Amino acid sequence: MGKLVVSTQMTIDGVIDQTDRWFDGNADSNRLNLEELRAADALLLGRITYEGLARVWPTMDDGVGFAELINPMPKYVASRDYDKPMQWNATLIEGDLIEQVGRLKQEKNLVVYGCGELALTLARAGLVDAIRLGVHPTVFRNGTRLFFGDDPIKLELVSATGFESGFVELVYRPAAASFGA
Repeated sequence: MGKLVVSTQMTIDGVIDQTDRWFDGNADSNRLNLEELRAADALLLGRITYEGLARVWPTMDDGVGFAELINPMPKYVASRDYDKPMQWNATLIEGDLIEQVGRLKQEKNLVVYGCGELALTLARAGLVDAIRLGVHPTVFRNGTRLFFGDDPIKLELVSATGFESGFVELVYRPAAASFGA
């Protein structure tokens, strides 16, 4: 049985997506993210994340090693309405999302980038083993927030590791009774 890890980089004010700038990479976050990719068999992406990454990564030479891992890796894309041919070594998940991801998880270690609708849906279904948050010492104030929506999500802390750079890695797992009051 594989593991399903939700992974995102964020600011200390919870912003996970900012369109006009991104986090300053540092050796600590790069090392941890490379380790995460090396442990994964495939990426599981929502349509918006897939489209954003597919525009940039296929031609990127990042000089760190991410491109060499991400580009050849199989990608599974969840979308209710994607109707274009899949590119970038990607496969559209067809049929029931929860059932199909459950099957994939039987055979593969999966990483989900971002904490949007896909991650929330998978957590509600009990498919998420860990939520990795790379917290950067930055405040953006505006942008997409971590796990949008109204339902509270109860998490249990697995580990917290701080670095001299100010970067912190937090690893959680959904609590047994994760959703609701």
